[in-house]
Amino acid sequence: MTHGERAEQNFRRGYNCAQSVMLAFGDVTGLDDRTAAMLSSSFGGGMGRLREVCGAVSGALTVLGLVQGYADPDDPDAKKAHYHRVQEFAKRFREKNGSIICRELLSGVQTVGGSDPEQRTESYYKKRPCPALCRCAAEILDEMI
Repeated sequence: MTHGERAEQNFRRGYNCAQSVMLAFGDVTGLDDRTAAMLSSSFGGGMGRLREVCGAVSGALTVLGLVQGYADPDDPDAKKAHYHRVQEFAKRFREKNGSIICRELLSGVQTVGGSDPEQRTESYYKKRPCPALCRCAAEILDEMI
């Protein structure tokens, strides 16, 4: 199974979009499922359902940071190179999906307001692009790493 397929399957299992991508790359990051799920749990729904940056994007960028990020604050070249990778990922995702912003990606989708996550039902999955966005984020990440 590809990372993209895993990410989509994870979302359909009930994980949020960021968790879905993070968990799909456990073989690459070396993180156990619990740690990956906890680390990315805040980013679903565009950061806790604020509908800001898409959780699939946040999850993918977290993986990118773990795999190709920088850790030395005194290495400006590594920081610059990593930021370029982040921007390249965002560019590719935006080209394929029109935006990296959750509320824009969900434009036209009837959603329930408030801060509580929606109940996962068959109609929930039918109306949302989220499973495909998780797959897309994972596929772009595979191309980059």
